[in-house]
Amino acid sequence: MLDHVIVTVSDFARSTAFYEQALKPLGITDFLDFKGQDGHPDLKGFGTDGRFFFWLKEGRPDPDAVHFGFRAKSQAEVNAFFKAAIAAGGREKTAPAAQLQYHRDYYATWVLDPDGHDVEVVNKTGQID
Repeated sequence: MLDHVIVTVSDFARSTAFYEQALKPLGITDFLDFKGQDGHPDLKGFGTDGRFFFWLKEGRPDPDAVHFGFRAKSQAEVNAFFKAAIAAGGREKTAPAAQLQYHRDYYATWVLDPDGHDVEVVNKTGQID
C-alpha cells in the first residue's frame, strides 16, 4: 500500500488550483503547505481526515514517467471528478466509462493535468452512485 506520491509540476499555483478543484468530488479536501528548507522544496499536500498522501512540488515535470490513479467510491464520483477536472483546465484523455478489458466492475476516466500527467480515477466496486 502506498503512503504518498509526490508529483513535480511546472507551475505550482496553476497545478494547486487544478487539483484543489478536481479532487473535491473524491472527498480530498484537506490541504497543507509544507515550507521547504535545507534543500527540500516547498510542497502542497492534499488529503482527507488529516492524512496527506498526494503532494505537489515545483520543478521540471516528466509526465511520461508517472501514472497515478485515485480510487472513487462510485461511478458517480468518477463522473464528478471528470467534470471538475475538465472545468479546472484538465484535458480529456478517456471519458468516464466501463473498462471491461480490465475487469467487469472497472469504471474509470483518464484526464491530463496542466502538465500532461495522466490522472486516472477508478471505481472497481460496481457501485453506481
